[in-house]
Order: sequence, then C-alpha cells, then structure tokens
Amino acid sequence: MSIIDTILLAVLQGFTEFLPVSSSGHLVLLQELLNLHDPQMIIFDVFVHFGTLISVVFVFWKDLLEILRSFLTALTAMKLKKEYEKTEYFRLGAAIIVGTIPAGIIGLLYRHQIEAAFTDPKLVSMNLVITGLILFLTRLAKPIKGKRVGLVSACIIGVAQAIAILPGISRSGSTMSTALYLKISPSLAARFSFLLSVPVIAGAALLEGVKLFRHGNTLGVMPLVVGTAVSAVAGYFAIKILLNIIEKGKFSWFSFYCLAIGLLGIIFI
Repeated sequence: MSIIDTILLAVLQGFTEFLPVSSSGHLVLLQELLNLHDPQMIIFDVFVHFGTLISVVFVFWKDLLEILRSFLTALTAMKLKKEYEKTEYFRLGAAIIVGTIPAGIIGLLYRHQIEAAFTDPKLVSMNLVITGLILFLTRLAKPIKGKRVGLVSACIIGVAQAIAILPGISRSGSTMSTALYLKISPSLAARFSFLLSVPVIAGAALLEGVKLFRHGNTLGVMPLVVGTAVSAVAGYFAIKILLNIIEKGKFSWFSFYCLAIGLLGIIFI
C-alpha cells in the first residue's frame, strides 16, 4: 500500500468516523476503488479507527477524567448507588458501560462473519442506504429539554451501536439518531455518542493489536503509523464540524449524502 493510499484512507476514516456517514463503509468502497484486497487491510482499518479514538480523547478528556474520578470515588467509598444518584459523571459513565455491552457481545460472537462483511461492497452500499433512511427520519424526533441518558436508553443506544458494527451502517449516525428518537437533546446525543465510541474502538484496537503481534503484519509499519496520525487529526476536525452541525439542527442533511453514495455503489460496483 502506497503512502498516498494510506493518507487517502486515513483522511477518509478520520472525517467519516464521526460524521454520520459510516467510516467503515467508505473505507470498504475506497479500498475497492483502489484495488486494495490484502486480507490484513482489516488491521489497517482498526489502526485508523484507533486514530479517531485519540481525537475523541483529546476533545473530551475533561469528561473522561471526571467520569474516571467519580468511579474511583464511588469504589473507594463503596457507595455506588449514592454516587449514581448525585453525580452526573458517574451516571454518564454507567450509561457508557451499559451501552458498550451489546457491541462487545456481538463483536466477540460474530467476529468472523463481521470481517467477511467488509469484503462485500454491494452489502456496504445497501447498508449506506439504510443509514440514509435512519438519518432522514430524525426529522420526526422531538427532543425533551433536560432529558438524561438513563440505563435503559443507554442499552437501546448500545444495541444501535452493535448493529452499526456492520460496514455501511454508521455508528455515530445510528447512536445519535437513536438518542434523538428517545427524545434526548441533540447536544447530549452527540456527546454520548462520542464517549460511547471510546471503549468499543479501544477494545477492537486491542484485539487486532494482539492479532498483529501473533501473526505479523504484511502491510508494513509505516502505513499503520501514518494512518493513525492522519486519522487522528482528521477526526478532531470532524468532531468540531459535527458538533456545530447538530447544534444547528441540520443532522438529517447527511441522509441525502448516504442515500446518494449507497445508490451509486449498488448501481456501479
């Protein structure tokens, strides 16, 4: 894989991971166009996803630090229920844990089937159309001011994230849309979606890192390093762009893009 291919894929991943247009779907389609069919491309995909994890941590480090602090306080005092009732960050952390469980279960049980889906650009294109419809329907959502992300709503959003493991189904699009359907405000929906990505991406990166250590890497070190760095920078700007867009109520506009790309993929690939 050339350095140009690496940069193109990493920039695409960085921008599309947080914009609700399915980063994995775009990576599959671009890899098909660039004729990159190395079986270990899945490792590159995970590393560029790790780059976007870095961007989330950079933007939301204060939230992550407060969540960690609240959990340490609760565990030290052994007063989990009391901490949940009085501390917003503890509730947010608990919601992230609950929301992560569905994706963790699906990812471990159906790992090989999911990896196989990454080799089917036609399936990816159809899933992009589904993503477009999910985003378009958020026009009907009516958020309630002040509504929190509870454990039940976190589980429902987590199921949406688990479904979005399939390439072409946008993780950010699915989780934010589901939160909006649950009448959660756009700003909180976006914040929770970004924070919910942290354990999932970190877990996938860890699993592929172990696999890389055991079986070696045919892609070379440079594509992985450059890809991670470039996707981290692109991801930072994508987060800022999406936060601005969702605050303006323009989230559903992405539906037209997903529908167009999906239909073009179905027709021409």
